[in-house]
Amino acid sequence: MTMPQAPTKPFSPPTVDKLSVRVVVDSRYERFLPKHAHDHVKIEHVGQVARRQMTSLACEWGLSLHLESTRAGASAQFMLDFGYTPEIVLRNADLLDIEPAKIDGLILSHAHRDHFGGLTGFVTQHRNKMRDDLCFFNGGEEGFREKMLGDPKDPISWGRVDRTMLTAQFVTPVCCNEPHDLGHAFTTGFIPRNSFETVSGGSMVYEYDHFTEAERRGKLLKDTHPDEHATCYIVQGKGLVVISSCGHVGLINTIKQAMQISGVSKLHAVLGGFHLVTAPPEYIEQTVTELEALKPDVVIPMHCSGEDFINSLRRRMPTKLVTTNVGSRFTFTA
Repeated sequence: MTMPQAPTKPFSPPTVDKLSVRVVVDSRYERFLPKHAHDHVKIEHVGQVARRQMTSLACEWGLSLHLESTRAGASAQFMLDFGYTPEIVLRNADLLDIEPAKIDGLILSHAHRDHFGGLTGFVTQHRNKMRDDLCFFNGGEEGFREKMLGDPKDPISWGRVDRTMLTAQFVTPVCCNEPHDLGHAFTTGFIPRNSFETVSGGSMVYEYDHFTEAERRGKLLKDTHPDEHATCYIVQGKGLVVISSCGHVGLINTIKQAMQISGVSKLHAVLGGFHLVTAPPEYIEQTVTELEALKPDVVIPMHCSGEDFINSLRRRMPTKLVTTNVGSRFTFTA
């Protein structure tokens, strides 16, 4: 399959005065975390939810983030990814008082079930409260393919994003294989693979729509994640915030693509899933070396980043590392 090429069209990314990232779904929740402070980000953890003492936030493998930004007095909100199941994203969004009516758009980082599994349930539950012209932004047509797991001789379906559901609910799919301006945020489009990093992740795809002999036979091929893109913000006076929801194509590749298309070389923060949970020690150390050279102010690993990577950051970049928790909110301001 021919990979998409880097965009050639001019791109002028937006800036914001303030960005808050709320963790709606992730795999860790500790109710009694102490208060934390950092020079470059406001950190708010959630313990007992006020007036909801008979319930609790819940965890699962997967990720969902609520993004809220302000610029010149105007605000914008997006849901980025939707966890593995509708039960958890719906439960936590309710407990965290996320208001569907205020959501300006839905973003999917890539078409893995631990990121889109709650999408149908979230849209079905809340569509009547949401704006009429709601859009769903994904990384391209490849993001609607069925993903497969397991033995190629006896594969198991991991499902696909339901385009029919989206259109039936009057949600407009927008394929962002090139950088896309979302008003306050922007997406990176296709992420070129130019660093030492290798594409990770065990899913497979059938390539019926392409033209090699193997693909015409419907052979299962390794998923190279051409649909994966990152969501980014530029915080006025601070720099670039890159949200890598899973990082299958490499954390460094992702950051450098965001820098290239935005024209911003100052990396203020990088957060999300970095897909280093199964990486060997030398690969992790090289990633940290490359990341350190980019001089971020804040690094917030989530989801599939892995304890080995977090421990390496704690050892080598201790003043940059911020750990996370379901319900936590991280706010970056000009």
